Amino acid sequence: MPTPPPLSVVTSLLDEWYPPATADEWDAVGLVWGEPSQPVSKVLLAVDPTLPVAEEAAAWGADLVVVHHPLFLKGVHGFAPTTPKGRTLSTLVSAGCGLLTAHTNADQALGGVSESLALALGLSSLRPLVPGESPEVGTGRSGTVEPTTLGAFAESVAAALPATTAGIRVAGDLDRPVSSVALCGGAGDFLLDQVAAYDVYVTSDLRHHPASEFLERGGALIDIPHWAAEWTWLPVLARRLREAFGDTVETRVSQIVTDPWTLRL
Repeated sequence: MPTPPPLSVVTSLLDEWYPPATADEWDAVGLVWGEPSQPVSKVLLAVDPTLPVAEEAAAWGADLVVVHHPLFLKGVHGFAPTTPKGRTLSTLVSAGCGLLTAHTNADQALGGVSESLALALGLSSLRPLVPGESPEVGTGRSGTVEPTTLGAFAESVAAALPATTAGIRVAGDLDRPVSSVALCGGAGDFLLDQVAAYDVYVTSDLRHHPASEFLERGGALIDIPHWAAEWTWLPVLARRLREAFGDTVETRVSQIVTDPWTLRL
């Protein structure tokens, strides 16, 4: 039988792909819990470190859960199972399963969240909206699609993303020509002033007033669920792990929908 790598090796590789030093100052990324020498033969990938995800990892016998969103974004003094976050980590600890977060460091990277979203939506000629340390990395992505309309492109976006109760929202003339696209995985209204030149901007968690002002300037918007946007990164990461470790590590992308909305009327 192939020998699975220790957690320290898996962690080092993830840190190489998504350097913790590139995370925003307020963020909390890296290994949350786990014994560095523990062999890792099963890795579960998810967007959110919720209790159902932890229970899935325990039931499957995962050795490591890699998530996008941090479990503990602020300092804590313990993780008692009487609290929601404590129950999540206690479940993983009891199962001997580590937890690692790649958040804003994964947003900007090659093979990261925004790039994965762009590829899932069929964009080509990708470039960061805000370049980082090299021309290939940075915040958001821009690219092109075959000439279409806003309405048709929105339908293709909906088809490319995992289904959620909230669905997607579109703002602008549905017959508007679309060939240039800007996007940002996660909440991206902080980039609205930098994407006016594109035919449409795709992101999540857009607020009423910034969206209205953007439309008044002649723009078009597609607002997609935060969880669904970032989920597109998980299959990419699973493939990278399989390519790196071969048969020694089995990966699974969690199918649990952790989008918070459960009913739309």
